[in-house]
Amino acid sequence: MKIFITYGTGPYLQKLIDEHPSKRLLLLHKDDDQFALVHETDGDTIFKEGHAYEVLDASGDLADSGFAVLNNISVTDEGRPLFEQRFSQRARLIENEAGFSAIRVLRPLQNDTYIIFTGWKDESSFSDWQSSKAYNEAHKKRGTSEGVDQQPSIFSRPSYVTSYHVVK
Repeated sequence: MKIFITYGTGPYLQKLIDEHPSKRLLLLHKDDDQFALVHETDGDTIFKEGHAYEVLDASGDLADSGFAVLNNISVTDEGRPLFEQRFSQRARLIENEAGFSAIRVLRPLQNDTYIIFTGWKDESSFSDWQSSKAYNEAHKKRGTSEGVDQQPSIFSRPSYVTSYHVVK
């Protein structure tokens, strides 16, 4: 499975959705009037431009999301195997959290930035996850010698998080 993400104005991206009603498309909106459109497919994308990702791990349905969080992590070529191994062995506790809808671990096909995409019922569900015991357990190696965050040579630059509200 692949995920493609493109960016544009709300009306333009909505037009794409209207033109392709049978496609699995998710319209995302940030507070500062930025929009993104996500296309999840086993085939080719309808987008002419955008970012392409291979889905390494998936759980849940993106369409059930009301709030999406994208953790963008730039990884060196040499660091890819270690990074992917870390996520292949993830604790899988997030799936049991109240308000959880979906997770996708995305390998970039055209650049160095992986995305850990999580979907939530709402923003407060994500906040509750961040303060949960399950979150602490899933991230217990962070900051230790075993943590992937302590392997600076595998990262191209600092990671960053973007969050969106899903437009229904």
